[in-house]
Amino acid sequence: MQPGRQPAAREAFSACISAGWEQSSKNYGSIFMIIGVPKEIKIQEYRVALLPSAAYQLVKRGHQVVVERGAGAGAGYPDADYEQAGARLVATHAEAFEAADLVVKVKEPLPSEYELLRRGQILFTYLHLAANRTLTEALLKSGVTGLAYETIEINRRLPLLEPMSEIAGRMSILVGGYFLAKHTGGSGVLLGGVPGVLPGKVVVLGGGASGINAARMAQGLGADVTILEVDLERMRFLDITLHTAHTLYSSEAHLMEILPSVDLLIGAVLVPGAKAPKLIRREMLQRMRPGSVLVDIAIDQGGCSETSRPTTHDNPVYVEEGVTHYCVANMPGAYARTATQALTNVTYRHLEMLADYGLAEACQRQPALLGGINVHDGKLTYKAVAEAHGMMFTPIAEALAG
Repeated sequence: MQPGRQPAAREAFSACISAGWEQSSKNYGSIFMIIGVPKEIKIQEYRVALLPSAAYQLVKRGHQVVVERGAGAGAGYPDADYEQAGARLVATHAEAFEAADLVVKVKEPLPSEYELLRRGQILFTYLHLAANRTLTEALLKSGVTGLAYETIEINRRLPLLEPMSEIAGRMSILVGGYFLAKHTGGSGVLLGGVPGVLPGKVVVLGGGASGINAARMAQGLGADVTILEVDLERMRFLDITLHTAHTLYSSEAHLMEILPSVDLLIGAVLVPGAKAPKLIRREMLQRMRPGSVLVDIAIDQGGCSETSRPTTHDNPVYVEEGVTHYCVANMPGAYARTATQALTNVTYRHLEMLADYGLAEACQRQPALLGGINVHDGKLTYKAVAEAHGMMFTPIAEALAG
């Protein structure tokens, strides 16, 4: 679903209702739902999908919350906090999935979790399916209903993705500045400079949530900041709000012209639900100075450079064409407590609605949820993902009605 398509979402829902889809809601409006919170198993992922305070609210509303032991420890929330909130703790990963009508996570399921998903179950998490065909096929095979945080759009915004984009954007300047240090293999440029020495040059590709936060952090350090963007209205906004940053229309010619002088390049491009466009080719990186740094925030969606490949927090960088690449696929996981709080702030009201009313009525009350449904009952229902993999696309109304 593209930005601004809420009317179409309502039409899709109406079509589902007319086809009898309301019968699949299982009358959740007045009975409890079991919400499972498994521990994240992705390497160096410390976030948890639900705060103890949110678990308390769900239990208070008559639902049951099942939390895997240790799920919140990495973010600073011990098991005792969840017990005090009224959640039921389980010892194994499988139990958190098995008991749940609704599984709420942070990151996409890993291969060891595929067999834990089942038809009729709702999975609510970041999926980023356009960059992962194997996961897409596994979700289709399982029959699960997969709601992706990153494709829920409200008023042309992605409110469930924005907080993580904000953290990744701010973090990109911290890690980029660190890896510019000579002892890490960088060029030895201090982004803020000092009196009598020019500051480092930061170029940000994309002026969305992550891009503007990267620019603000770089500005705060005193760097020379340029943002490349294609939306003229967005450029006007950036020009007004970022007083010392420069804006430049994003084109290959402008990028080729500016790359030889760049110290830190931030890839912050986003096409909702789709693969990131490859704006940076290998020969373009060859124009950058040795020891410069690329932080590819778009790596969750495949990355915006053809030289980008996912890395982890314990082995975050590699060098291609003399340029240090930082491509950690779960950047906000480094600041797990802040990220967990920010994530729950935006996901909880949707989670509560799904628990209170079930999928059908929740989508009726908030049609934007339809845009979050990437897979349902073995059908691929998000067009950009289908196009990315050359797979069959089923319109959401048809999938839900069937």
